[in-house]
Amino acid sequence: MLNARNGHIELNGFDCDYISFGRGEDPLIMLPGVGDGFKTAKGIAVPFAMMYRCFAENFKVYAFSRRNDLPEGFTTADMADDLNDIMEALSIGPAHIFGVSQGGMIAQQMSIRHPDKVKSLVLAVTAPRPNDLMRESLGGWLEMADRDDYAGIMLDTAERSYTGAYLERGRMLNRILAMAKPADYTRFRVLCRSCLEHDAYDDLGKITCPVWIIGADQDRVLGGNASVELNEKIPGSRLYMYEGYSHGVYEQAKDFNRRVLRYLMWEKLR
Repeated sequence: MLNARNGHIELNGFDCDYISFGRGEDPLIMLPGVGDGFKTAKGIAVPFAMMYRCFAENFKVYAFSRRNDLPEGFTTADMADDLNDIMEALSIGPAHIFGVSQGGMIAQQMSIRHPDKVKSLVLAVTAPRPNDLMRESLGGWLEMADRDDYAGIMLDTAERSYTGAYLERGRMLNRILAMAKPADYTRFRVLCRSCLEHDAYDDLGKITCPVWIIGADQDRVLGGNASVELNEKIPGSRLYMYEGYSHGVYEQAKDFNRRVLRYLMWEKLR
């Protein structure tokens, strides 16, 4: 029913893993955050499709990881150019693009650099440029990576991502995930640094497609004001702020996926 498939593509000297699922004709591209530095889309099509099955009826959904071999200094703009090449190779587009955290930064660059490929944007808990809180959180993760403290990264991620009763669940889950220590931190470091160097602020006025921004007022990774900044700089954009949630609102808020679906269907039928 979900038609979930694991995919792999090689082109232009790089390769990446991706997932596809859904029965709709309209393409929807999902872009994850820096967690992709530890675990790519490889081999997880079925559980991923189950998690986001509400999109399956109306969209052909793709979730793309970053290229597998990430060189030092690779930027969010470079990642957007990779996505453009992948879309052309797979004959996808234009598409709705739903980016979370760093995925939202890539989505910003995509709509600025390759506007013909983008129908609409959903930018969730992301930022147009670095801020003090982002430097503190990602800088701390980079320091932990240098110390080979994977458990520290996972625990701090939980503390910064969840609120209320969900926080203890996040702590427990991340303690379990911390047992699968990565072989190295190269991808993770490149992704974190690319966030700290991302600055699309002055170019946001070039975005002409419909944009819906979702923020969280207690975001302890990049701050709720980052979503407000996006809304102020992107012409015609709309903003929805979750109250009482942090950076992991897309996992914690039970209505999150359905809320995104309602917006995408409204754009699809306009």
